[in-house]
Amino acid sequence: MTAQIDQFHAISVSALAHRLKAQGRSVIQMQFGQPSTGAPSAAIARAHQVLDSDPMGYWESGELKARICRHYAEWYGVAIEPAQVILTCGASPALVLALNMCFAPGDSVAMARPGYVAYRNTVRALHMVPLELPCGEAERYQITAAALAALDPAPKGLILASPANPTGTIIPREELRAIAKVCSERGITVISDEIYHGISYGLDTPSMLQELPEALVINSFSKYFSMAAWRLGWMVVPKGAVPAAQARWGNLFLTPPSLSQHAGLVAMDCSDELEANIATYTRNRELLLAALPGMGLGRIAPPDGAFYIYADVSDFTDDSMEFCMQLLEATGVAAAPGIDFDPDKGRHFVRFSFAVSTPEVEGAIRRIGPWLASRNRGIRS
Repeated sequence: MTAQIDQFHAISVSALAHRLKAQGRSVIQMQFGQPSTGAPSAAIARAHQVLDSDPMGYWESGELKARICRHYAEWYGVAIEPAQVILTCGASPALVLALNMCFAPGDSVAMARPGYVAYRNTVRALHMVPLELPCGEAERYQITAAALAALDPAPKGLILASPANPTGTIIPREELRAIAKVCSERGITVISDEIYHGISYGLDTPSMLQELPEALVINSFSKYFSMAAWRLGWMVVPKGAVPAAQARWGNLFLTPPSLSQHAGLVAMDCSDELEANIATYTRNRELLLAALPGMGLGRIAPPDGAFYIYADVSDFTDDSMEFCMQLLEATGVAAAPGIDFDPDKGRHFVRFSFAVSTPEVEGAIRRIGPWLASRNRGIRS
């Protein structure tokens, strides 16, 4: 039987945003988690050189794999070998690869709710069972070691994200260590999505590899490296899993774009430009955290990292999808409905991405405030 999965509702918001833009409307696109800055300039220059000199083809860059290994040594003090690095067409195929390697149809895979929409839907598409653990303010919207220890029976797997999407919350190192211990003791295979590493605001972002070397770790050039459209990511697998990973990758996906690999290698050394992006996100975050409470959006998940504000809008609506469409129609500001991330309580939440320019954030604040002021309050249900 074909698996049934949910729609990604933010895509519908995006479709309306593009229709409005085509009509000449001014639209501020805060619905998707993609940096508006583009790839580092040196990476783009390298891509131009490659286009003129390299016919390209199926290829895995040994230099890029080695550079990623150096990245783990420099950032986390973790030693990995190039063979453990599987280059992928972004993080999404890496998730498919990891799930297919580790689990069979019918296996249960735990994850936080709210959480990234594709975790739940990809698990279902592969005929596995998503076990969504409700995580609220008390847990800082993150899975805890205690919650995992209480599950009976233990799930086969766990998808972890820190910083998280949609909340931006980070799991502290001590809690990450406790989660690793529970998973090791209970035989739970961990897939750690570390796609937002490098984007944080005063908090450390430890890698699960520091606590659980047998974990599978996913990362990408889409967020910190500002290369979403280049479709380049990677997965780190344990040494013993390398043959299984390579066999599946070669048959299901082949290699990521050669051009992207050339550019990605250069991007990893563009620290000044990349850190300037983080400074912009920091300023955007400060502006939103200062402005939104005065508009009636004061209940916000702690955005420790990534570039999201996950705000409770239950004073204004009990239908976040309708709220987002009305907001876009009325103000030109596009946001993602919480039902993508939490089919239950997400009807009361909206996610704003602040990976846009600071003038766009300032413009969004000017537009959203009067519109919210015109709506009825006290709708909480």
